[in-house]
Amino acid sequence: MWGMTARLTDICLVVLGATIAHMLRFHGAFGLGDFEKSITAVHCALLLVVFANAGVYRSWRGQRLARLAWRVLSAWLLVTLVGVVFLFTLHRAESISRLWLGLATLISACLLVASRILAHLALQRLRRVGINHKAVAIVGPESHSRSIIEHMGAAGEAGFTPLCVFDENAASGASVAGVAVMTRFDDLARLVRQRKIAEIWLALPLSEEHTIQRFMREFRHDFVDLRFLPDVRSVSLFNHALTDILGMPAINVAASPVPEFRLWPKLVFDRLFAAFVLIPMLPLFCVIAILVKLSSPGPVLFRQKRKGVDGQLFDILKFRTMKIHGGSPGRVIQASRNDPRVTPLGAFLRRTSLDELPQFINVLMGQMSVVGPRPHAVEHDDLYKDLVDGYMYRYRIKPGITGWAQVNGYRGETRTVGKMEARVKFDLFYLQNWSFWFDIKIIVLTMMKGFVGKNAF
Repeated sequence: MWGMTARLTDICLVVLGATIAHMLRFHGAFGLGDFEKSITAVHCALLLVVFANAGVYRSWRGQRLARLAWRVLSAWLLVTLVGVVFLFTLHRAESISRLWLGLATLISACLLVASRILAHLALQRLRRVGINHKAVAIVGPESHSRSIIEHMGAAGEAGFTPLCVFDENAASGASVAGVAVMTRFDDLARLVRQRKIAEIWLALPLSEEHTIQRFMREFRHDFVDLRFLPDVRSVSLFNHALTDILGMPAINVAASPVPEFRLWPKLVFDRLFAAFVLIPMLPLFCVIAILVKLSSPGPVLFRQKRKGVDGQLFDILKFRTMKIHGGSPGRVIQASRNDPRVTPLGAFLRRTSLDELPQFINVLMGQMSVVGPRPHAVEHDDLYKDLVDGYMYRYRIKPGITGWAQVNGYRGETRTVGKMEARVKFDLFYLQNWSFWFDIKIIVLTMMKGFVGKNAF
């Protein structure tokens, strides 16, 4: 019923968008022309097919609102693109107003996305007060079940209610986070068949395949949703997204955290942002270069090997801030407070982060990103990769000039393993929660407080 209502609503919104566009284009004239009606009808027919295949009409309970909005928008743009191709195929493109088509596409997109957002927010509000909830049985040990129940409570707008926990090894009369524990399989099956349980969540370790098979066999004829929430706490998973390989389902234990196609906005933004920084700052760039040359003998730029995405080596560029000094092969000594190797000009450049300005050249060359985990010296990589869990996973994405760790105060010297662990923790959070708007947030925070800091020396 809901699916049919959603489809009819979408068709009405597309027609409404086309009508509003016609009124704007033709100064208030109401009613579509014959060819405009044909194009709108084609769009409506395509919408029903594309939206269904794109998963727009499936349940989005517990899913991110931004993801739903993006799915609707991208599906509608595909509908419009196919409609335009249809126009050119019929050689009738000259028969229709391009301005009307553009306005209709834009207005319909806004209406379709806005309707989904409003419906999603309305359902969230109802679920927060206990309406439209689904009763869930959680199958698994106490520790993992407790974590899932806590997640349910923190996301009340998703509309899931834990009815019971099933654990055959639990003591009689036990409870988990206030939820009763059932120990008899027959009692659970009876509740399912009385339609008191809508979903069963199998919160089991990967080794419990026989238990999973038992539930699949028992409820294969019952209309209950079975979901597998693997208990993988004993395994270090840095990217646990479900993917498809040769038609087989697979869980990414360690893989690139962001699909390449999703990174295109980031790649374009990086080049544009780097150009907009370097071009107006070219005079400052030249002045700093001259001052560095005059401050002490040596090159203007400091070059050091760093690892890029997937461990590819590149030369990171900085303005030289230290006097030329001898060093031990394979050993890098980080700059410390009141380091005698740092020149007076170098100390100023470090405090203000102006020494990092040449790294925008690395961004233009595609070796770095504006936002990402900060790359460390190769020698430090060799030291910390065995000491800090997940350290090398940071290099699954391009390193950045600034990052989530830096705007949270983790910049500069990392003398202890504890400091490096804290930095890596923030970097892994960034990788697992990346979005284009997260990058923008980090850039804004960097502009507000990230250029000058007490740890920059």
